[in-house]
Amino acid sequence: MISLTKAAVGGLTAVCSAVRHQGILHGHLKVLAAGMKTFDIPPDYSDVVMPERPKLKFMEKAPNVPKVRRQMKKLRDIQGPAKTDNTFTTGQYAIVAMGGGYLRWAHFEMIRAVMGRRLDYQKTFAFWRINSPYKPITRKSLGHRMGGGKGAVDHYVTPIRCGNFVLEVGGKVDFEEVERVMTQVARKLPFPAKAVSRESFEAMQKEHTDRIKNNENPWTFKKIVQGNMLGVRRVLSPLDFHNHGRYTGKFYFPERV
Repeated sequence: MISLTKAAVGGLTAVCSAVRHQGILHGHLKVLAAGMKTFDIPPDYSDVVMPERPKLKFMEKAPNVPKVRRQMKKLRDIQGPAKTDNTFTTGQYAIVAMGGGYLRWAHFEMIRAVMGRRLDYQKTFAFWRINSPYKPITRKSLGHRMGGGKGAVDHYVTPIRCGNFVLEVGGKVDFEEVERVMTQVARKLPFPAKAVSRESFEAMQKEHTDRIKNNENPWTFKKIVQGNMLGVRRVLSPLDFHNHGRYTGKFYFPERV
């Protein structure tokens, strides 16, 4: 065992500090620290009930009715906020439409294929919150002359409004595990959509409520329209008057108060 005097120890310490200050041993020093490590408590999924059929079911390409009545476009089907299927039921995460649009049968199959490949249905389940395509879209053949009545049914679609839940996902998984897959599906839809959890969805609603409550601008869209300033009611539709300018056609403006 080697014993060093106080002078030798002091000189060795001075040399090490000088060398360290010059940067020679800066990358070769190792600091050992002892202490208690803390880990996050794993989430409790004891209240999650897995259904018998966890996968998304197949949607029919056309409604099973003897004869479909041809109808007009009815853009009001995709305008304004959704009045149904706009809250969580038994799922923990969902894809929410942030605008209006139409879903074709190919979109249903795309969603079912992507979710089927990327999700682990041993611990995850998913289910639809929208109906299969039921609205007929007519189209005349190429080169057909004008007139002759309404064209034949070409395909069927499902109208979607802003705030509609397209599908819900749940199970014994965290939101970070399924967020990437759901975001990938949301980007492929024909309207803006977003993947949310229960917490983030409540935060979005709370943010809008706080924006209305803490608004300092007295001249809001609602006050201007109700007061009919400069005769603005002549150029506004009843939908704009009812929704206070937050929806224009199929588009949604979350920043408006």
